[in-house]
Amino acid sequence: MAGGNAIRGTRVGAGPMGESERGESAPRRRVSYWCANAHESRPSFAVEAEIPENWDCPRCGLPAGRDEQAPPAPPRNEPYKTHLAYVKERRSDADGEAILEEALTKLRKQREEP
Repeated sequence: MAGGNAIRGTRVGAGPMGESERGESAPRRRVSYWCANAHESRPSFAVEAEIPENWDCPRCGLPAGRDEQAPPAPPRNEPYKTHLAYVKERRSDADGEAILEEALTKLRKQREEP
């Protein structure tokens, strides 16, 4: 049985708030953006605000542009490279052999000295 609560289902301070209590909202305009997956997003901006050229698509996360026919290309994801992969980009196998031989010669010389 209900406890006879007259304001059941409401919060303290809740109630209809119209523009008279909130103040007038700023004039807005909606701008369409399209991503490479043909998703359209329409964020709203204040009329006097600067409109960005690109916007992140809320559905897939790709960059979206204002031109429906030519949306921005998806970013190219570079695979994770190990330290060895970066070293191999800078040095050839012959360079590696020369560095290894130099280090081994140095170690052998240290072992010979008392």
